[in-house]
Amino acid sequence: MCKVGEQKKMMNRNKEIYECVIVGGGSAGLSAALLLGRSRRRVLVCDKGNPRNAPAHESHSFFTRDGISPHELLSIGRDQLKPYKSVEFQAIGVKEINPSGNQFEVVFEDGTIKKTRKILLAFGVMDEFPALENFGDFWGKSVFHCPYCHAWEVRDEPLAIVENGETGIEMAALLKNWSGDLVLCTNGKADLTADQRTLLENHKILVREEKIIRLEGDNGQLENIVFETNEKIARRGILIRPKQTLRSNLAEKLGCELNEFNLIKTTNVFNETSVKGVYAAGDITSPMQVIVAAVFQGSVAASGLNHSLIMEDFV
Repeated sequence: MCKVGEQKKMMNRNKEIYECVIVGGGSAGLSAALLLGRSRRRVLVCDKGNPRNAPAHESHSFFTRDGISPHELLSIGRDQLKPYKSVEFQAIGVKEINPSGNQFEVVFEDGTIKKTRKILLAFGVMDEFPALENFGDFWGKSVFHCPYCHAWEVRDEPLAIVENGETGIEMAALLKNWSGDLVLCTNGKADLTADQRTLLENHKILVREEKIIRLEGDNGQLENIVFETNEKIARRGILIRPKQTLRSNLAEKLGCELNEFNLIKTTNVFNETSVKGVYAAGDITSPMQVIVAAVFQGSVAASGLNHSLIMEDFV
């Protein structure tokens, strides 16, 4: 229940201006909203649903929540924000964000405009799936991009890596920690040096250069990889690193710089971007894309953002 002092504090603030608009209500966005809510900040979380990990039945490597479904995790996160009445939600997407003096005007897809002092971008990334038949049926289940999230469930099973070149070598080395039965599928002519081929042979990792045409299995569980020759190899899981794009062009429109991974560059320990007053957190800032990292980044960005608000007002 909201205390009287908190109610008065919120009433004394400009009700027409949010102190932060968070674009994205996943792990990073909700983590930031929690810290800001506890800091008595007026916050609007904008999220249209459909998180990146929605296809997965379970999420892992998050202390106290190992094995929880992505949907349930976010549901708990929203429920735990209910005591903080200064945190609002809306399911309408953000169309553009325009700097306006020391504030920002946020234009929504329905045409409404709201003002805010700070922005936190946490809208995530999109994976570009390869053109393989039924790929989406297995994605997030037995076909995955993160071994820390999914490899335990297929440990000691026959697995494949779909990648080429130096990245394929690195991914094969990584996955060997979970299984000794690996095949590197380059999905076309292998871009491997003689030394790299020898390295793979020494670790008993077979290289297949045929094009993959489809995957076979049932209920998300991979059974076979089918090549263009119609030959099949039995595999229980695939590690793949699909190309990614930012889910929104808001950062680009704002003029935020990108880093070497084509993700949003942050300029200090509090995840502020190259645009003053705009912060970023979660998968959009780092290739280390696991829930616990997103939660951490959201909290760090929110604390830096809150400190900035405090110092601006303490005059």
